[in-house]
This record gives sequence, structure tokens and C-alpha cells, in this order.
Amino acid sequence: MDWFEQARAAEQGRDWDVAIALVSAHAECYSSDPEMHSNHLWHMDLLVRAERISELTERALTDVHARRRLNRSLGERGMEAVLRNRAEDGDRGALYVLVRLLCETSRVQEAQQAVQDIDPEDQ
Repeated sequence: MDWFEQARAAEQGRDWDVAIALVSAHAECYSSDPEMHSNHLWHMDLLVRAERISELTERALTDVHARRRLNRSLGERGMEAVLRNRAEDGDRGALYVLVRLLCETSRVQEAQQAVQDIDPEDQ
């Protein structure tokens, strides 16, 4: 069994440590090799599924894919306050996820207010 099959088996068995270790060894952000880049995105997804939010948050400081995956996960979990804090700290992606979350829950006025409070220049 090659590393990919081992990683898939570990993922299916929810053995996150093994899956993450195997995938991360074959992952590279912005690689010219599409498989390495794809594995990087898989790695970010595994971190979410393993609930390693602190690790993903640390990676998000320098990795745009980690930042996007983190924000999406926070939105999926309905973590408005965390998204708002990230947006207030300058994470534009977090602001967009927050606005989408508020709009999806029929709180358009709150979404408009969040944009006004955080980044009034953002159209």
C-alpha cells in the first residue's frame, strides 16, 4: 500500500495523526506540482476535521489556504465572535465569511453594520 492509500485508510478510520503526517509529507503550498498543491489543501482540510483549530490558526498567519479554510470552518461552526475578531484584526476573508453567515441567517442589517464598523471602505 502506498502513502496515498495509507492516508485515505487513516482518514476513513479517523486516525487523524497518521493521515495528517502522511499527507503533510507530500504537501506544498503553491507548488508547481499540482498534486503537491492538492495535498496541501487536503492537509488543511484534515486539520479542520481533526479539530486542530489552534494549529490551523497558527498556519493561517502565513498561509492563505490555511486562513481560508480556518475562516470557512469558523463560519460553518457559527463562530461569529471569532470571525468578527479576525476581521477587526484585518482578515478581509473573515469579514466576508461573517457577512455571508449573517446574511444566510436573515440578518442583513447586522451584516451591513459589521461592514460599516470593521471596513466602511469595503464595497
